[in-house]
Amino acid sequence: MAEATSVDLEEVQRRINRAIDEVETVIIGKRNTIALVLTSVMCNGHILVEDVPGVGKTTLAKALARTLGCTFKRIQFTPDLLPADITGTSVFNQKTAEFEFRRGPIFAQFVLADEINRSTPKTQSSLLECMEERQVTVDGTTYPLPVPFFVIATENSVEYHGTYPLPEAQLDRFMMRLSVGYPGKAEESQVLQSQAVEHPLVNVSTILSSDEVLELQRAVKDVYLEPSLRDYIVEIASATRVHPMVSLGASPRGSLSLSRAARGLAALSGRGFVLPDDVKTLAAPVLAHRLVLKPEARVRNIVASDVIEEVISNIAVPC
Repeated sequence: MAEATSVDLEEVQRRINRAIDEVETVIIGKRNTIALVLTSVMCNGHILVEDVPGVGKTTLAKALARTLGCTFKRIQFTPDLLPADITGTSVFNQKTAEFEFRRGPIFAQFVLADEINRSTPKTQSSLLECMEERQVTVDGTTYPLPVPFFVIATENSVEYHGTYPLPEAQLDRFMMRLSVGYPGKAEESQVLQSQAVEHPLVNVSTILSSDEVLELQRAVKDVYLEPSLRDYIVEIASATRVHPMVSLGASPRGSLSLSRAARGLAALSGRGFVLPDDVKTLAAPVLAHRLVLKPEARVRNIVASDVIEEVISNIAVPC
């Protein structure tokens, strides 16, 4: 089943584990969540973190950017935020009598779109080209974004007053949707202790450089995906499109994201090949937010992750 790769995946695993260890000094007890976010980074994907206030969503983004040695910008999304506030705008220079492009905060390697659902759909849509094509077009001129380029967006899952739900086209551009969740009692006690004097973010070290992140992204592409597993991913995505509780199933972009994420998780585990368990583990984080459920699903308290779980249980795993 497996084919050898030219990449030292043990070294990849070692580097990523060091990065996870460093982030975990700030986000205590959430190693699996951190690993999934770093998996997305290795696959050149974006992350949507949806959770209640105060669990560390913003802190997670800041710690990751510092650990990965990437330039960082935070964009606070508000109802009065305009697309030009994100992408930049052309300003007239009276000395040269010419327009000059002033770059917006999107021109960073690691961008935090904080509370993304508090801005209008017009402003949200300014991220579509950035996230998919890694470029910005202003006044007919296209400007490439820095590499690596990674967006981590946050939104409050319990407060909907004054918010604008993300459209399907925007959701589909996030590789995964994750939640941080409340810490356990022991972990929360450790959080209180760690912040008694100063915030642990102050002491976060840079473990990887942006060039090393690009190396890891190239290494993921060498991980072998068995044709039967490729078909398995397509079967899962196709099944969501005909499920009786789903009005809009996973897109081909979702299938592609699942295959890339499975490669990334295999590399993080030090393997040069994907296992069915990699696909199963990532199916809900990668596909659930892409599904639009029918009204009767809400009446029956069925959520997208339930649909994914049912679909996986009904599809034979490749031998």
